Amino acid sequence: MLPVFRSSQFLQQHVLALSEFYQEHAIDPSGGYFQALLPSGEAQHDSVKQLVSSTRLAYIFAHVGLREQNKAFLDLAEHGFSYVENHHFDPQRQAYNWLIDGDCPIEQTNYCYGLAFVMLMYSAAVKVGRASAKQQLAATFELMEQRFWQQEWGLYADEASADWQTVSDYRGQNANMHACEAMIAAYEATQESRYLHRAITIAQNICLRQCYSTDGLVWEHYNPQWQVDWEFNRNDPKNLYRPWGFQPGHQTEWTKLLVMLSRHHSADWLLPCAEKLFTYAMEKAWDHQYGGLYYGLAPDGSVCDDEKYFWVQAESFAAAALLATATGKQAYWTAYDSLWKYSWQQFCEAKHQPWWRVLSREGEVMDPLIASPGAKIDYHTIGACLEVLRAMQA
Repeated sequence: MLPVFRSSQFLQQHVLALSEFYQEHAIDPSGGYFQALLPSGEAQHDSVKQLVSSTRLAYIFAHVGLREQNKAFLDLAEHGFSYVENHHFDPQRQAYNWLIDGDCPIEQTNYCYGLAFVMLMYSAAVKVGRASAKQQLAATFELMEQRFWQQEWGLYADEASADWQTVSDYRGQNANMHACEAMIAAYEATQESRYLHRAITIAQNICLRQCYSTDGLVWEHYNPQWQVDWEFNRNDPKNLYRPWGFQPGHQTEWTKLLVMLSRHHSADWLLPCAEKLFTYAMEKAWDHQYGGLYYGLAPDGSVCDDEKYFWVQAESFAAAALLATATGKQAYWTAYDSLWKYSWQQFCEAKHQPWWRVLSREGEVMDPLIASPGAKIDYHTIGACLEVLRAMQA
């Protein structure tokens, strides 16, 4: 018997079960969170902390704590905020350490992607009433502005050296997508219009201008002039952060963000663009034999990576629910149910447990860890459920 996936009770139960798992197993009493966990909850490589996982789990504890009025979760969010503030942030470089082992930074490359999640975290800190959070949010925005924003393109550069002296020639949509997400969250936390304006600018430039040469779809990789780079990582379609090919999960993640933007901005292109991106992903990337969405599609529409990633399914069911509530079209609820049914049976094993990170096409578990630094911390799954609950209760 399958659960009723459209039920707020089911979604709340799932959010709580996942959050309680991390509450029980992920709290490092010496600071921050354990980020590499087995399904049993046993921590692996417990001294290694990665910026994105640190910020994401703090964000989740804050939002679940607010929703549930749960002080224990809010305290765990503060545990994460203070770790990012005191350990990831390096005041000498005015930068955030990307990877830390104990007290020792082991990678200090500066990524716009990482700063976007620092912004997202501080937006949650504003919402929970942390005293310094609004200033820290603004300071992170200004750091991104100073180091990565390229006014002539209306988008962010991607990567800079540890000393900020060299900016990589690589340009990518992923950092900009998460920057857009962070700007929406910052606006909703503060009501400061500059954050909303920046979110709209990024969305227009990625989803309209940059899609002119890609048949309206979001490509991942570009050169310094923001021209499509069809060859970047062609031989590495499984690259964790920069895979080759069209990413169905990023089409649907943009769907979600465009619907979220439409709550605050009345541009008539937002919902049609969101629908196009979602329809492409479901029509071209749904596996009709085994279920679920494939990870990567080549420019000709063929499958270039047939593995199934947790975040792709989670972002896609959130996108489906947001489209359903925004448009009233029943087809999106049908897609939502299909995505959840596959995920519940394969990624969750029909239990309220942390999802597997990645499965083979046929459903074989490809990674024994259910959390790993920078790759998986159930931010996408919990966050997707929270967005669906928000849309259903609007």
